[in-house]
Amino acid sequence: MAKSETPTTIKKYANRRLYNTGTSTYVTLEDLAAMVKQGEDFLVFDAKSGDDITRSVLAQIIFEQENKTGQNLLPTTFLRQLIRFYGDSMQMVVPKYLERSIDLLTREQEKFRKQLTNSFSGTPFAPLEEHVRRNMELFERTFSMFKPFVPPRGGTAAPEPEKTPDTPDPGDNIEDLRRQMKEMQDRLERMSKEPKKEE
Repeated sequence: MAKSETPTTIKKYANRRLYNTGTSTYVTLEDLAAMVKQGEDFLVFDAKSGDDITRSVLAQIIFEQENKTGQNLLPTTFLRQLIRFYGDSMQMVVPKYLERSIDLLTREQEKFRKQLTNSFSGTPFAPLEEHVRRNMELFERTFSMFKPFVPPRGGTAAPEPEKTPDTPDPGDNIEDLRRQMKEMQDRLERMSKEPKKEE
């Protein structure tokens, strides 16, 4: 089937069947995976509500592919780290970071293939490891903008001042501040409850 400039519409029915409106045939997740590999774009809509459910269907395709023997692309550590980002302040940064990383890998995949084929000695994954290392550094620099008090990876934090018997413990200072704040809040509450004096 010739590639179209507009995405093919796939409808998902209540019985979980997927209908390709471009070919007027029912298709499977395996068929949709083949379409993705061939570069054919599609959008999936719930046949009843009309909601765009493309993201969840693509996630389903990945789940199906991951369950096939020898086709695991997503390491367990990666999946755990990804789950940790849900609801985190970094959640808005992660999608763009992953998009750029996979885009770069896609654009340079032929170069990586040649390096892997030609590297019979040494470490054939060195170029890929270097690419991942650079991406991690970029990600950590971005992360440090949101959490400025976290020292960058490999960076040297400022040395702690030498403690003497007279040096107050920072934890004590924090407790003092908390106590003072509580006292101020209590005082304000009492003042707000006192009856106003008539002039």
